[in-house]
Amino acid sequence: ADLIGMSALLTTTMPSMKTTIEALTEAGLRDQVKVIIGGAPITQNYADEIGADSFAPDASSATRKAKALMGVV
Repeated sequence: ADLIGMSALLTTTMPSMKTTIEALTEAGLRDQVKVIIGGAPITQNYADEIGADSFAPDASSATRKAKALMGVV
């Protein structure tokens, strides 16, 4: 995968996002894949805290941000 998108609807699932990014790092894949996160409880601060490449507050902006991360115009 070139990009992984994760969404959380509850705060209880947010730690799994961090765990996923850590697993990518441990597997030596973090530099090869972009990570974008979003969902109701997610903020830009949380994205920065866990090392995600981008945050989107909704699906429409997630599409634009994913395209930008992948260099697609």
